[in-house]
Amino acid sequence: MKQTAYLTQPFVEIRNNMRVGFFLGLRDIKRSSKWTTLLIICIMTITFLNLVVVRGILVGLIEGSIIANRSYFTSDIIIGTPANKTQIEDSVAIINTLKNIEGIGNYSYRYTASARLEAGYDKIRAKDEKPETVAGTVTGIDVIRENAVTNLSSKLIDGEFLSPGDFDQIVIGVNLLEKYQSQRGEGAQALRSASVGSKVKLTVNNQTREVTIKGVVKTKVGQVDTRILINENQLRQMLGRNDFNVNEIAVKLKPQYSAEKIKNILVANDVIKTATVQTAIEGLPQFVKDIQQTFNILGNVIGSIGLAVATISIFIVIFVNAITRRKFIGILKGIGVSPTAIEFSYMIQSLFYAVCGISIAVIIIFTLILPYFQNNPIDFPFSDGIVVAAPIDVATRAILLLVATVIAGYVPARIVVKQHTLDAILGR
Repeated sequence: MKQTAYLTQPFVEIRNNMRVGFFLGLRDIKRSSKWTTLLIICIMTITFLNLVVVRGILVGLIEGSIIANRSYFTSDIIIGTPANKTQIEDSVAIINTLKNIEGIGNYSYRYTASARLEAGYDKIRAKDEKPETVAGTVTGIDVIRENAVTNLSSKLIDGEFLSPGDFDQIVIGVNLLEKYQSQRGEGAQALRSASVGSKVKLTVNNQTREVTIKGVVKTKVGQVDTRILINENQLRQMLGRNDFNVNEIAVKLKPQYSAEKIKNILVANDVIKTATVQTAIEGLPQFVKDIQQTFNILGNVIGSIGLAVATISIFIVIFVNAITRRKFIGILKGIGVSPTAIEFSYMIQSLFYAVCGISIAVIIIFTLILPYFQNNPIDFPFSDGIVVAAPIDVATRAILLLVATVIAGYVPARIVVKQHTLDAILGR
């Protein structure tokens, strides 16, 4: 029995210190100025918003680009041409395979080739004046299938989208027309005089046809906004393709199906023998992946600064509070209250401020900020930015802030409590 009592004594002491500390901390919170308490909670709320939202905007800026790339170009899986080939060989067999895989909702096959557009060719030019031309990628699409997969027609900013029966008509990416350069900044070569309704010369495979610009699309995806869309039947004629071998197949999955799982099924069906198979994430351009990693690092750095600011703020508040109450702390020690209990009381106060601030911030984030930016993306030049705040990331930052705050509450209390009891009571 004595051995048992000896073993449990430290735990009883810890429990008693926690009880006394909780009582003292709760009493101090109740008796403190409401305005001071409100101010500290506001600081904690803003600090946590800074931890989550600033990083969320940085990450969301590139996340918007990733979403656009998946929505309007690769879809969930992109099947492409191998590096050593000019087309996907045996495309018909691959398409038949897609039809028999459970989980595939739809697919869009595309024919692509390098092309050149020329505008203003019917005007008289000076001897030293260069032709008004621009290079791009002409892409032959099945209009109905393409819209079922990428809904490109929803990104039309001028004119009309292609119809299945259109001939000698094109839809052009925004980056190929100077008229729209102001919306994305200066730089790339573009047609100066062309716009919707203009006739231009399309040269592909050493064949030239006069076509009409029917519409303009803007997706903020580089591969799409530099493309010239045309009905696949006409492009196949110009390319002389009678084997139905395509260059790209964008695959859209049914909800709840994993892109990685479907990719593995395609690999098992030997699709990779004649084509490349990538998920939307794997199909991202390398520069997008690099920017994503960079912004993640920047977000963490900014978050760390915010965490340091919060820690210092709480440290100052608790230290000033403890210094102004040295006499009271000395009296508590004089009547037998454990220094540990006093220190714990200040940790409870810090925890209270942090929990209140974080709770308010979480409500603001998930009920106001995220829904607002989801419906009203930030119009960046190269993406529609959103705010990214995954629950697991928010929870991680909340824990970090709680730990930092508790430490910031303990340290100044410890400094004051260590003073000699009599000196504290007499204010020396």
